[in-house]
Amino acid sequence: MAKPRSAFIRALAFDNSLPIEPAAVKLWLKDLDNPLRWSVQPLLQAIFAVLLHLVWFFKRLPLPQFSAHTTLQRLICWFCKHFVSVEANQLILRHFATESNLLNFLIDNSDAEVQPVNLYPKRIEEMMQASFVEHDQELFRLFEQMGTWQSKRPDQLNWTHWQPINNDDFDVTPKRTQIMDFESAHALFMCLFCLLLTREEYRDAINGFNLDQSIALRIGDLTGEPGLAEMAYNKHPHYLVGPWNLSQRFLMHGFFTEYLYAHLEEKRLAQSG
Repeated sequence: MAKPRSAFIRALAFDNSLPIEPAAVKLWLKDLDNPLRWSVQPLLQAIFAVLLHLVWFFKRLPLPQFSAHTTLQRLICWFCKHFVSVEANQLILRHFATESNLLNFLIDNSDAEVQPVNLYPKRIEEMMQASFVEHDQELFRLFEQMGTWQSKRPDQLNWTHWQPINNDDFDVTPKRTQIMDFESAHALFMCLFCLLLTREEYRDAINGFNLDQSIALRIGDLTGEPGLAEMAYNKHPHYLVGPWNLSQRFLMHGFFTEYLYAHLEEKRLAQSG
């Protein structure tokens, strides 16, 4: 029998003050129900935070740089398939889609000739091609190819490359060994990322979160809502940071894309209806 949820967790199920889809809330609350989140995860977080800083120091020594993108993604996909919970895997797949939609929204509503983002994996195996490395690189490509941002507000918003998210489209086959919650899985992954990317690739990846504020400001320009920038926890992209507080920054990046996706999806449905 499942343990009853606390009063605060029950309240979260009904709090829609911030825009977020009920399907995402349901997945997140189920992930919070995982007992590993409250027992194993704090220990993993402490151990791997220390290890991460050691790997970070090692990678910044004046030694030849190396990376292993394919090995990194194979290990992640294998671990997700066999050990990460179904709801955590669905949250990961949702994140690819939410961020791709935000970037495509900027492309569709700009005058720049930029190839749209096509990272919408529906299965764990598809993350071998729609990889986390590619996920970061597509963000940086967009900002470079769009050039300097010119504030504008179109007469009607364009949704050409927007793909609505339906959790039923995600194909994650349950296994008895899939018991690890989202945050515990990330604690394990973060050292692997640091080791198997070059120091510049990893530094760029963890600082890419700070472009959340820039994305929100640009979308706010398009929709006439400058207050959207307040949804971004990660801010000030010109100030580069190291791996300190990485887990929280990573998690808040995920919430940010969910918030903005839900807000824009509501606008899209209102415009089409």
